[in-house]
Amino acid sequence: MTETVAYPSEMALGAEEIERYRRHILLPEIGGAGQKRLKAARVLVIGAGGLGAPVLAYLAAAGVGTLGIVDDDRVSLSNLQRQIIHDTGTVGAEKTASATAAIARLNPHVTTIAFEERFDAVFAAQHLPRFTLLIDGSDNFSTRYAAADAAETARIPLVTGAVGRFDGSLTVLKPYETGADGRQNPGYRDIFPEAPPDGVVPSCAEAGVIGTLTGVIGTLMAMEAVKLITGAGEPLVGRLMLYDALSARFETIRYRRRER
Repeated sequence: MTETVAYPSEMALGAEEIERYRRHILLPEIGGAGQKRLKAARVLVIGAGGLGAPVLAYLAAAGVGTLGIVDDDRVSLSNLQRQIIHDTGTVGAEKTASATAAIARLNPHVTTIAFEERFDAVFAAQHLPRFTLLIDGSDNFSTRYAAADAAETARIPLVTGAVGRFDGSLTVLKPYETGADGRQNPGYRDIFPEAPPDGVVPSCAEAGVIGTLTGVIGTLMAMEAVKLITGAGEPLVGRLMLYDALSARFETIRYRRRER
């Protein structure tokens, strides 16, 4: 049986942490209480690549206490155009190890847990109950559907994003809750009922991707995570944010739960 862990809503901050996070603590929407919740949070990030790199960097800088990293790949030279948590010196290293070392340099108060494997249903059943939030920065539909199903089963929020060439999107999923209107929140299949056939949507390796786009979408994903953890603002639940980098245009589409 997978162990279920109870997490405190707040954890004490040391003097060095108070100085480190001073700009957060000054914000009424975050404050000391929100920063303590960040420290208590345990976030699992799927992928230490284009989206996972900025997510991990910003959540580590923000003071998220525990970051799990799921990735079975190694750093290649072609990754460095967008995967900013890695560098030339880590080419050939496991991405989890490279990201862990970068996080340690950035913030020694963050604990990392590295999983050098792929995320799937078996992995989720074993490890997801140890975390309070899931972030999916994967680059394939099978992992995205597995992440959505696992987060819904575990009843934890999911921040999911995707990029391609010059376009990106992200949303937040909490289908196990009801919204302010009393309706059940939508799930991933309410936006994408089924995966497209193989070969219809080219991968970044096939079609290319502008490096800075992953920074835009990944940073927005990290922002949604901070909002979910601290309770600040309104997360993108039931809303799909679209970004067109070439026209510098954002658009937000509302979506609802489909009739079952």
